[in-house]
Amino acid sequence: MDSPISQLVSAPRCRLVLLTGACAAAALSPPAGAQTLDNDYWISAMAFFPRIDTDVRVSSDTPSVPGAEIGTDIDFEKDLALDRGEVLPSFNAGARFGKVIVGADFYKLQRRGETSLSRDISFDGVIYPANVEVESGFDSEIYRLTVGYALVQKPNLELGVAIGAHVTRFEMSLSGLASLGGEAAQTEVRRRDALAPLPTIGAFGTWKVAPRVELNGRFDWLSLEIDDYDGRLLNAQVGANYLVTKNIAVGVAYRYVDYRLGIEKDRWDGLVRYKLYGPAILLQASF
Repeated sequence: MDSPISQLVSAPRCRLVLLTGACAAAALSPPAGAQTLDNDYWISAMAFFPRIDTDVRVSSDTPSVPGAEIGTDIDFEKDLALDRGEVLPSFNAGARFGKVIVGADFYKLQRRGETSLSRDISFDGVIYPANVEVESGFDSEIYRLTVGYALVQKPNLELGVAIGAHVTRFEMSLSGLASLGGEAAQTEVRRRDALAPLPTIGAFGTWKVAPRVELNGRFDWLSLEIDDYDGRLLNAQVGANYLVTKNIAVGVAYRYVDYRLGIEKDRWDGLVRYKLYGPAILLQASF
């Protein structure tokens, strides 16, 4: 059976809108990371130290247990003991072609948890009762493709607007002894995934405040609702770079990412709320 969440991007009308936005992003969106004004090509590696909040609900129209049709709102950090803090490696690259700026961004998060449940949890048609030991996982891969246009472009200042594509793959799982009606409890494994290509609009800027110091920022946003589907994304970053040499810079940044992907129908529904926010350090090469 397909995941309720994954069907968010498989419905024809919703998929048409999302893929249209993704295709447009290949032609028009903002810089992927902390670009520099001194050079036209750059690549950087970042260590991101976020606090993570993950809430998931997955309901099933064909439950294995009577009464398990409506999924529980699960806090993966509180209910399933996933770590709230991780170190995420992140990579981005970009190029400037006159006033057009293109870029790409990637980071990945994998987490596992094991705990004894403090309450009954219904997930994808199965009820995991309180006090049983469960194992859980939540993985995500985030790709950000961008192309933007500089409205202001001076030796010490660059400001622009953009559209883009923010593509995220989620995979979530839960495993443990589960209630199966009148039958004896047995180990049940439930795993669901989702692929969400979300078009965005945004803005970006870089300001050289001193010969070796640049401040930068970016903002991407989406709010989309079609029939029974809805999605929201806010992605923002501010930072400062110090140019060690003409081609090498070190920097600090603060990143905030907030997703909400949902679908609600008469027979089933699903929801993923996913938030990452915190500081980062980076090393950048440019030429």
